[in-house]
Amino acid sequence: MTVSVTSRWIDIPTDGGSFQGYLALPKTGTGPAVIILQEIFGMNAHIRSVADQYAADSYIALAPDVFWCTQPRVELGYEGADRQKAMELLQKTDADAAVADVGAAAKALRALPEVTGKVAAIGYCFGGRLAYLAAAQGSVDVAVAYYGGGIQNALDKADQIKAPIQFHYGELDAHIPADAVDTVRQRFAGRKDAEVHVYPQADHGFNCGDRASYNAKASGLAHERTLTFLGEHRQ
Repeated sequence: MTVSVTSRWIDIPTDGGSFQGYLALPKTGTGPAVIILQEIFGMNAHIRSVADQYAADSYIALAPDVFWCTQPRVELGYEGADRQKAMELLQKTDADAAVADVGAAAKALRALPEVTGKVAAIGYCFGGRLAYLAAAQGSVDVAVAYYGGGIQNALDKADQIKAPIQFHYGELDAHIPADAVDTVRQRFAGRKDAEVHVYPQADHGFNCGDRASYNAKASGLAHERTLTFLGEHRQ
């Protein structure tokens, strides 16, 4: 099935100027919005395809360039020198500034005439942690974190999160072991608007078709659950 999606790069205003983001629009032209938050591999073809995927699902999707201060619109692969470069960029990125940039992206989306509903954040790996922190900041209405590294070390911010939140983890993820996932699950236990899903035989990065760890079954189920969750909490 082919669904018409249009895309363009837009400028996202900040206090000190602006940075860019990849905007994908659905055939319907209007709807609620999602912020797609990148892995450490920059604004590569995969993260743009995720934005396109959510636009095909009738969302206004914006992927902000969170590495813009260091290397704007960098596109990296997943192995060798590219992976090393990605780690270097992560080390040079100020997490608080990146969370502020997510807030700027949310503000930019709310100013678009195409956006007619809530703004959610969906993040992957480093982006998963940013989605969680953006929820704690209060800049998004819903948050979804796919294998968000380090969330288990930022649970002191859990009480600040009033928005519905959903977590996706791979059972085989050595970067986020089972005890870390359990810590997150226990911290959000009792909240009807918080979900934690663990995917059997799935590793870190299971949602990315360009990675060796891609797991089609887990990716499909996680996407279905994400859409259901967004649908339950949209205007």
